[in-house]
Amino acid sequence: MKQVSIFKETGHPPEVPLAEKARPTNIQDLVGQEQLFAPSSSLGMMLKKDEYGSFILWGPPGTGKTTIARLIAKQTRHTFCSCSAVHSKIIEVKALMERAAHAHSQENRRTIVFIDEIHRFNKSQQDAFLPYVESGAVILIGATTENPSFEVIPALLSRCHVFVLEALSALHLHEVLIRAVAMVPKHLNFDSDVLQFLAESAGGDARKALNDLEMVCRNAEVGDTISMEALKNAATTRSFFYDKGGEEHYNLISALQKSIRGSDPQAALYWLARMLEGGENPLYLARRLVRIASEDIGLADPHALVQAMAVKEAVHFLGMPEASVALCQATVYLATAPKSNSLETAYIAAREDAAKTSHLKAPLAIRNAPTKLMKDLGYQKGYRYSHDFDNHYSYQKYFPDSLPEKSYYIPSSFGFEKEVKKRLDWWKTLRSRQSGDENEGLKNNPE
Repeated sequence: MKQVSIFKETGHPPEVPLAEKARPTNIQDLVGQEQLFAPSSSLGMMLKKDEYGSFILWGPPGTGKTTIARLIAKQTRHTFCSCSAVHSKIIEVKALMERAAHAHSQENRRTIVFIDEIHRFNKSQQDAFLPYVESGAVILIGATTENPSFEVIPALLSRCHVFVLEALSALHLHEVLIRAVAMVPKHLNFDSDVLQFLAESAGGDARKALNDLEMVCRNAEVGDTISMEALKNAATTRSFFYDKGGEEHYNLISALQKSIRGSDPQAALYWLARMLEGGENPLYLARRLVRIASEDIGLADPHALVQAMAVKEAVHFLGMPEASVALCQATVYLATAPKSNSLETAYIAAREDAAKTSHLKAPLAIRNAPTKLMKDLGYQKGYRYSHDFDNHYSYQKYFPDSLPEKSYYIPSSFGFEKEVKKRLDWWKTLRSRQSGDENEGLKNNPE
């Protein structure tokens, strides 16, 4: 097997973490984000001219957000200050911005303020940045792993460009690792597939790839050959890249539902496993499956809701990890069931009419009449008790008197809804037949 020999070649202090040693020192060394730095791109022009507007760097961990800010700090003529929303108090950030405002008004100098993990400041705290950004005293650079649409206040977001950083490909991570091994303070040999494995298992996160490499090197002796077997022995259990509280949570549950709706059980199982193994609450998944059973399947397969509710009970009864197979069963059942959204669209249409006509009363004939006074007032007068008529059916209007009859529910042509359509058509025929003769088919007078 081909081997790559790695020799000590570093001028950095050995106590500095490898991820810090390998941090790029110029834009050309930053891999995987080339689209951001194209000569005609907004960020590329800012860097070239050293003229900046406020912007947000949004991307997964280990994609270069902090590195970009440091490179700007290194080359800009502007005053540059940085802080972290994790470690800095909002009062400290406000004091920093006050100094920037003073420098702007007294010396005509603008200050670039970099706030790492800006989403950690709540929305009322973010409001404090607005006056300084609006006045031009502060050029704000924020970095976040969370969707700024949800985590940055609209007033601040509207004053910032948003630059999206993508997770690094395995090819880019392999390039990062090749550079980093020259900074390892030991003479080690690596089998050719080791770095590729580390690149593929890092999930697009350069910091994770470098930390994993450093861990493997730390456990090796000078002159050792790092093989795949040694790597697997040294590596801890591979982590799942899933954020239960952030945008990724909603992206994955959306992918699961759309896979089920699209009748793809294989993809649905993949997204289910991603969420479960990432630590998602199994009851949350059970609730979503119950919703899917009605929203996307409905009466096309009435047993879908029964299956979903049974899985909810199984999750309660078994817990994890045993309940994973029950969730798998419901997922496959729903994905392979005939699909219909007729109930969903019916309710939406009925809801709209209900909101517009909530002042209309129920017809007297179908009101409840538990007292003599209510009967004297005409409640329930003229009600036609269906079971007293042929076919257990007798037409009368059930909508409010001033509201025309409407058809909200239109069954699809799939699954059990074909049978439902037959029934509706049959009742429609009876209704048209009876509309000209209210007493047709009467067996005995309910009054």
